[in-house]
Amino acid sequence: MQHLDRHPEIEVIVIARGGGSVEDLLPFSDEGLIRAVAACRTPVVSAIGHESDSPILDLVADYRASTPTDAAKRVVPDVADEKARVQQARERMVQAVSRLIGRQQELLDGLRSRPVLTDPTATFGRRYEQVTELRHRANRAIGSTIDRESALIGHQLARIRAMSPQATLDRGYSILLGPNRVAVRSVDQVNVGDGLLAQLADGQLAVEVTQLRPRGGA
Repeated sequence: MQHLDRHPEIEVIVIARGGGSVEDLLPFSDEGLIRAVAACRTPVVSAIGHESDSPILDLVADYRASTPTDAAKRVVPDVADEKARVQQARERMVQAVSRLIGRQQELLDGLRSRPVLTDPTATFGRRYEQVTELRHRANRAIGSTIDRESALIGHQLARIRAMSPQATLDRGYSILLGPNRVAVRSVDQVNVGDGLLAQLADGQLAVEVTQLRPRGGA
């Protein structure tokens, strides 16, 4: 066994016997043989007796053949069968590659039929239309905001002007300024003979107090 295991040209070792009595098969359960087979680096095929025979050698061998004939078929496969299996494998491989190519072709056809690839410039046209529409909407929104704010400013300006002294003067009123240029609000602030300045809408008048008439006085 060791000699066969060391031989470089031996690829497999077959231990076979064409059947026999239990006593005839006992050597194939011998401890020495079992240990030698377990230590063997070359693949070992056990083909002892018939299908019902089961020596211990079957448990340690690399492969257990049911009969010596089965061992021969396993070690030296039939060329026709192997060619048939190779042909079947080749056909399955061709079919798998063909299906893969078909799926990839369908994917490419789908990508090629997309609008962005059919007419690449169409996307730019749609985007330009969207940008133009957004620009118009922004201009309208800005214009509306400016109009609202202008109206609000005009309203506030009108209120301010209505409350301004100039608006009061424009309605025909005047403002009297005393000698110290302070607005005169009461007759108690001036005396007869004081010179006053009357502020009108379009200019000033220099006036002199000739008479004081308090409210309710004679």
